Amino acid sequence: MSALFTPHRLGPLPLRNRIMVSPMCQYSAEEGSATDWHMIHLGQLALSGAGLLVIEATAVEAIGRITLGDLGLYSDDNEAALARVLAAIRRHSHIPVALQLGHAGRKASSHTPWDGGQCLAPDEGAWQTVASSALPHAPGEPVPLALDAAGLARIKAAFARAAQRAVALGIDAIELHGAHGYLLHEFLSPIANQRADAYGGSLENRMRFPLEVFDAVRAVVPERIPVGVRISGTDWVEGGWDIEQTVAFGRALAARGCAFIDASSGGVSPLQKIPLGPGYQVALAERIKAEVGLPTIAVGLITEPKQAEAIVAEGRADMVALGRAILFEPHWPWRAAAELGGQVEAPPQYWRSQPRELKALFGDARIGMR
Repeated sequence: MSALFTPHRLGPLPLRNRIMVSPMCQYSAEEGSATDWHMIHLGQLALSGAGLLVIEATAVEAIGRITLGDLGLYSDDNEAALARVLAAIRRHSHIPVALQLGHAGRKASSHTPWDGGQCLAPDEGAWQTVASSALPHAPGEPVPLALDAAGLARIKAAFARAAQRAVALGIDAIELHGAHGYLLHEFLSPIANQRADAYGGSLENRMRFPLEVFDAVRAVVPERIPVGVRISGTDWVEGGWDIEQTVAFGRALAARGCAFIDASSGGVSPLQKIPLGPGYQVALAERIKAEVGLPTIAVGLITEPKQAEAIVAEGRADMVALGRAILFEPHWPWRAAAELGGQVEAPPQYWRSQPRELKALFGDARIGMR
């Protein structure tokens, strides 16, 4: 039996298989609200056969958006727009849906990737960014405002309010974005955090604000909904955040009731040197799984079914997350199940596509015509 297609649980949440659709920014929202694009995009991924669908990084306040097109969950309009998309998904799919909550910090106020991804100019709608310290992401970029006590309290409350909105929407799990150089990662990494107060300096201090945010979210979310964290396991820069610190952070999260860790890497510095290659981040997930003990998700250039199967079967991670690969091939889990001898859930409208030689691919699918 395929390990990739065995059931799994993230805390109390049961999953049909070990495949997760990664949160992938679409830069297609309007004032933070989901649009028809999200209906189309998330709708097709809800029919992918994956075990879990995670909605893209969703800003907890307007200035926490990476771009003007980022999804948000900080207003009633945001909540209503996303409710429409989720209602359509629920009508046609049983897939559990998670939501990633985040704040872009000093990497906010940017152009969309297809417009170059660089900082917005003042006449293009730029806004004042905030961060752990008044250090720009790269030389020559606008300097962020170092968050004071009031700013920290505001953002912590914004995470909690967004989590409450997610609960009201019926979201099945929440992932906090603590990776890729965004605000929570900016507090963790000594590259971005040069504070001299209780939130900077030692590892304990640098972990303090991300842990406070986790506690604030966990406190307002019912126990039936797992809360996990996406972490950059390393900055890929000497003297930056590394796997040893990640393990310490993971243990602190576990003690607070964290349900899972989604192990990514990089993003906090343009000086990073990433050794790209198939599954290049899996070793990070493996280390976290072994030393922290939480369910761990591996992500990063996992593109082939046998590769994903080996990661799970060998116990290197509990799940695999697909991003670009599933954008290119939205029914990747179908192909993986066909190759590995697994089963996926497919909508009855698609049952006729089941290959003749794979009569159990869609489970008990049966069709008849006159």
